[in-house]
Amino acid sequence: MENKESNRLIWLNGDIINVNDAKINVLSPSAQFGLNVFEGIRCYWSKERNQLYAFRLKEHYRRLLQSVHLLQIEEKYSYEDLQEAFVQVIKANNYREDIAVRQTIFVDGFGTWHSSEKAGMFVSPIAKAKTNPEYNKKGLNCCVSSWRRISDNVLSPRIKCGANYINSRMAQREALRNGYDTTIFLNEFGKVSEGPGSCLFIVKNGCLITPMFTDSVLESITRDTILILARENGIETIERTIDRTELYTADEAFLCGSAMEITPVVSVDKYLINNGMEGELTHNLHLIYLECVCGRNPLHTDWLTPIY
Repeated sequence: MENKESNRLIWLNGDIINVNDAKINVLSPSAQFGLNVFEGIRCYWSKERNQLYAFRLKEHYRRLLQSVHLLQIEEKYSYEDLQEAFVQVIKANNYREDIAVRQTIFVDGFGTWHSSEKAGMFVSPIAKAKTNPEYNKKGLNCCVSSWRRISDNVLSPRIKCGANYINSRMAQREALRNGYDTTIFLNEFGKVSEGPGSCLFIVKNGCLITPMFTDSVLESITRDTILILARENGIETIERTIDRTELYTADEAFLCGSAMEITPVVSVDKYLINNGMEGELTHNLHLIYLECVCGRNPLHTDWLTPIY
């Protein structure tokens, strides 16, 4: 029997417990300073196969362990440990629908901001329908943020850590306050970076363009997936630096990430993109992406980890 959102089970430090009983020390480095790293992992239910598939789990864990290493948190969990906890808690909740899973390694105890121990972990699945409503929009009206994206010499965006998301919070709150759905960051050099928790693509003359990793963007798994699928389907792709005004003159644009998948950007700073409608290339790429994550693309079954 499935659990409701407020009464579901999560995995915490080796035990599967009710979410209401899951507690960490309020004085822990994680609670006080955001000293944690995490992954947001999607799982898709296939009715045809009666199976739930985790999408690109290996790549998520490679990035999670890289974040642990770069932030110098106690390297306590192996790849096998991560996957075992992940599968256990999903099975315990008996999910038979699309879900999102937050897997977080955090520093607990009575340390401070420079502590590396003691590491703990929780794994928290939730039905996709219960996640942030902003990720369910059909088109996004964006602004360019007045806040700059963190850089590799400040707090590296390639580390997916809780503290980094305060940068995203400042930009997102500004966008909402000014009547937009979300925002697009520029980096320290004034070039286009990404959204708060999402990567950006634009389309110009049939070519798919996205900023480079060195433009202060997360090493996104969804970004990589889209580039691979686009090339396989004959779509020209370019990874390069993008100027702000290119956003205003794009034929199409979209933000992407594990949570939002592929979501069209229909305006930037009130400049309409594709007359405020989803573009054809964006639409087709999203369909190709969904075919892949649901196990209907035979070229990429290696990206899927069956849960049951």
